[in-house]
Amino acid sequence: MREARFRDRAEAGRILGERLGRYAGRDDVVVLALPRGGVPVGRQVARALGAPLDVFLVRKLGLPGQPELAMGAIATGGTRVLNEELFRELRVPEGTIERVAEQEGAELERRERAYRGDRPPPDIEGKAVILVDDGLATGSTMRAAVAALRPRTAEVVVAVPAAPPQALAALAGEVDDVVAVVARDPFYAVGFWYEDFREVRDEDVRRLLALPPEEQVSMASGEDVIRAGLLVPQGAHGLVVFAHGSGSSRFSPRNRYVAGVLEEAGFATLLVDLLTASEERVDLRTRELRFDVGLLSDRLLTAAVWAAQDDRTTGLPVGFFGASTGAAAALVAAARLGEAVRAVVSRGGRPDLAGAALRQVAAPTLLIVGALDEAVLDLNRQAKAAMTVHAELEVVRGATHLFEERGALERVAALARAWFEQSL
Repeated sequence: MREARFRDRAEAGRILGERLGRYAGRDDVVVLALPRGGVPVGRQVARALGAPLDVFLVRKLGLPGQPELAMGAIATGGTRVLNEELFRELRVPEGTIERVAEQEGAELERRERAYRGDRPPPDIEGKAVILVDDGLATGSTMRAAVAALRPRTAEVVVAVPAAPPQALAALAGEVDDVVAVVARDPFYAVGFWYEDFREVRDEDVRRLLALPPEEQVSMASGEDVIRAGLLVPQGAHGLVVFAHGSGSSRFSPRNRYVAGVLEEAGFATLLVDLLTASEERVDLRTRELRFDVGLLSDRLLTAAVWAAQDDRTTGLPVGFFGASTGAAAALVAAARLGEAVRAVVSRGGRPDLAGAALRQVAAPTLLIVGALDEAVLDLNRQAKAAMTVHAELEVVRGATHLFEERGALERVAALARAWFEQSL
């Protein structure tokens, strides 16, 4: 279990999404976030898993005079969960729960209209639902959501960045899986585990929900079919095509986090599997295809040509984002496409594997390397020196090859966003 506090809800959601990796790529998974604090967390989880995001509304029934003390909760559809132990201990007067439930029910209906507008509730019949919040205290809010959803779903998973062990244990018998990043006693409060725990506003929720779901697409490369995920925000002003690193896929949690940051900045993203399913099985045994830069760059070219012909992305300026060996593929593909590619970003990449193509790249290139990734850092310095186009090397202090250190991947995403905003 993690001990350090989260920087903010976005970082918490990114880490939580990595812990939920076994659910990635399933077409029966839906992520439902509890507003408002759970939505920024849920956005990152949904992006990591390639799953749709929506909200499920639950309101805490606070004790009059002590609103932070939950008597229970009410969920969409009228489902209630009551804290019977609290009622007995405090001798709550009869009728109190009804008055509070009526008030909170009205607020629940208001938020339904504010967040979803005319959109219908998500289809969850027979689906695996991952319920996300920014943390649990007593767990009563989450229990109300579980009680309301359980009869209609095939599987219910509760996922939170932080919670006390007793709250997780109480939920474990009611759901199929419980996932938490932090489980500590004493727990103190949910906000204790965040450096930035500012209030999430209604407009923040609407903005995050307005992003369209990622569409899974297939495209041909000769006799093979490669798979990809395309997300096009309304009014997109550029397209970034991602090339994952060795032994990874389009569900790479690090690339998906960076893609999420770019999408919120108004960029369309296309995350591509550079190997087919059968090739991936071979590569797991031999580890040879992941270093076949010629093959990988061919696949990336296929994706770029496909995107240029698709109605949703045709005409958008194109950039490449490559990680590890995918960075070499991105540079080779950029060299072959010339001015059709406007920018390249490499994260912990192996640009040296691009060979002679480095001198032919026409797109401004940003090389991002962890300061502690010394061997790769030296290779990137040599690659930068070999390039004739404008290239910059950004060294992230305290970071290793996978940028797993606190704040490192967030720094990568910020650098990539600024580079693409400047170039696209």
